[in-house]
Order: sequence, then C-alpha cells, then structure tokens
Amino acid sequence: MPGLCLTELALSHFRSHRRAVLTLDSRPVAVHGPNGAGKTNILEAVSLLSPGRGLRRAAAEDMAQHPGQAGWKVTAVVRGPDTAHEIETWWQPGGARAVTIDGKPATQLALGRILRMVWLVPSMDRLWIEGADGRRRFLDRIAMSFEPDHAEVSLAYDKAMRERNRLLKDQVRDAHWYAALESRMAEAGCAIQSNRRAALDRVAAAQEGAQTAFPVAALALGAAEGSETPADADGFAAALAEGRQRDMVAGRTLTGPHRADLDAIFAAKGVPARQCSTGEQKALLISVILANARALAADLGAPPILLLDEVAAHLDAARRAALYAEIDALGAQAWMTGTGPELFTELGARAQFLCVDETDGMSQISKDPAA
Repeated sequence: MPGLCLTELALSHFRSHRRAVLTLDSRPVAVHGPNGAGKTNILEAVSLLSPGRGLRRAAAEDMAQHPGQAGWKVTAVVRGPDTAHEIETWWQPGGARAVTIDGKPATQLALGRILRMVWLVPSMDRLWIEGADGRRRFLDRIAMSFEPDHAEVSLAYDKAMRERNRLLKDQVRDAHWYAALESRMAEAGCAIQSNRRAALDRVAAAQEGAQTAFPVAALALGAAEGSETPADADGFAAALAEGRQRDMVAGRTLTGPHRADLDAIFAAKGVPARQCSTGEQKALLISVILANARALAADLGAPPILLLDEVAAHLDAARRAALYAEIDALGAQAWMTGTGPELFTELGARAQFLCVDETDGMSQISKDPAA
C-alpha cells in the first residue's frame, strides 16, 4: 500500500543545517551518523510539516541556526497515491511561524488535513513512568492524527480554562463571569475526551489480530481521583459550577480533560507498563505507534509518515528486523536515525540511506548508496 512520502526536502539555516537539499523516493529513510551530527534536526524539520511545535516542542526561535540573527525555512514536496503538495514553513525574528501550501498562506491546522505523521523520540522512553502530562500529549498526538481538528478544540479549551483560572486566582465570585467560560470549556472538553476515546478504540482495533513481534498494550483513559470529565457538556458545565469554591481554594481548575491520564498494561502479562522492564516499555511504545499507523492506513487508504528517532535503542537484532518488516509491510516512509549503518542492515535495498556528519560546527548530509 503506497503511502504519503516526501520526495523533496530543503532546509535553510535550520539548527545545524545551513543548507541541505534532498531528493527522495517513497522508501524508508535511514539517517546515520555520530552523536551530535544533526540527525534529529532533520526529523524535527520534517515534523514541522504537521501541526504543532514539532517533535522537540521547541520555540520557533530556538530552531534558528543563529538565534536572533536570521530565520529558518523548511520546504518539502509531499506526494501520495492521488495528490501532491508543496509545503513551506518558516520563521523570521520578530514574527510568528508561517505556512504556505502550494504557494498560498495556510494555517498549521491545514497541514494536518493533507499530511498525517506519527513519531517516537527517545524522551518518550520514560513515558510510562513519568508524569501524566507527557502521556496526555502522547494521547493527544494520536487523537490529532485521526482528527486534525482536535488541535483546535484543545486550544479553545485551554484558552477558556486559562481565563477561568485567572478569575479563580483573583477570587472573583460573581457567577456571571464564570458561566460563559464554563460553557465553552464543557463543550470543548467533551469533544477532547470523545476524540481521545475514539483514538484509543482505533488503536485497540489495529492491535487486535495484528501479526506483530511487539506486545499488545491495553490502553485506557484514566483521570486523577475527583477530576473525571462528565460525558455530556451539560453535566461537565454543572460540575465546573459546583466545583468553583474548591477550585478557588486551589487557584486552578481541578476537573476536566487537562487532568486525564493514559493507562497502559502489557496485555499478555497483565502488568502495568510502569512496572515493565526498559526493553518491554520501549516495545510497548513501538507497538502503539505501529498500531496508530495501521489504523490511519485503514482510515485513509495510505499509511502516515513515521519519524523514529534512535528507534534501535533497547531493541535486539531480532526486534529491529521485526520492526523493519512491519514498516515495509505498511508501505510507510519511515525516517529513522541511528549512530551507524549497521543498525539498518536488515533493511538493505528496501531503504535509502543518508549519512550525516559535522564539519566546522555545521551538519553535512550525503546520500549513502550502501548500507
């Protein structure tokens, strides 16, 4: 099944890359080179072709080669089974990040409607054992991959909640000030939870019956005690109204999807992910990412682009081969990084190889014909 792919990628003054122009085909892309050479910077640039702040969640000015002195630009040609688009996104000092699609100004939300993308980065390796914030972001990325409008709904909820929190901190007691904000929060919050549940259902269906070497992760939407989001907007608005006194003491909103959590269990063992070994936790993450990609492929008729930074970490040779076989079966253009080409030996001619090195503090990219 042919998927979405980048056939051209150009970077200008983006982090360690002063200038890079790549011509590609639809095969997976194996990016190798020493630590610090700029491999992850390439994946970050690709991630900016989707809505949001990219896989590092960095501020736009932090991606410039010389912060405060010059801007940066990422240009790409995206091709799918029945479509082709040229995307540009850039930033200049003093301005906001801009996007054009086929030469016309566009929003970041529009990116999500033409290019679906999922990623796995090393910072996620501790996802199951650290705070709920990271798991919520992880879940919301999955939800947004299915429903690009999820990003807009989330922004609407956050804006209304910030305004309500300001009233709480200022000890405002007039109910009229809260009613409109709580109504907006309730509507957006219920949409967020609905999108999250739908995303988990799709991932579960994609894991069920799949022939994979990676363990099934049983996922469920949880919440801190007393912070559960009511299922309907009227009930949620009523809960917010009833909780004003408690929230005023805390100085913040204590009920809603911003306090949700993602629970995960290693299904075959019945063990919570947080209690699994490091290798098992990594395998569970990969399982979820692959299931997300399979579900998107089923929905859209083509797989998304995968960004897998240092994916071989904690995987033995057999698991690496299994991962590459699944990527091949998906037909996805997966961008993967590793310190040496030997990590991608099992891919052979099924992939295209890029070697990244550093000269005088700048990254240099070259096509590597042999793996």
